[in-house]
Amino acid sequence: MGLGGISIWQLLIVLVIVLLLFGTKKLRNLGTDLGGAVKGFRSSMKDGGASESSESTEEGESATQTESLTESAETAEADKSKSNV
Repeated sequence: MGLGGISIWQLLIVLVIVLLLFGTKKLRNLGTDLGGAVKGFRSSMKDGGASESSESTEEGESATQTESLTESAETAEADKSKSNV
């Protein structure tokens, strides 16, 4: 038995299905975005408050995340058009 009655084989099957549905590039972008968000959260918690330098850093991170999300959306649209052809 694995986690909560789910065996390791069931987890592997779910992982394969997720990879097939989303693809590795989307998952990599998602991981990068999530890592950046966690990093920003940790740095803001360590600073103990919002200063001007952290605000400008957050603005830069949000711009990077927006660009990454735009790229993900464009990739998804390109994948859809390829599958429709």
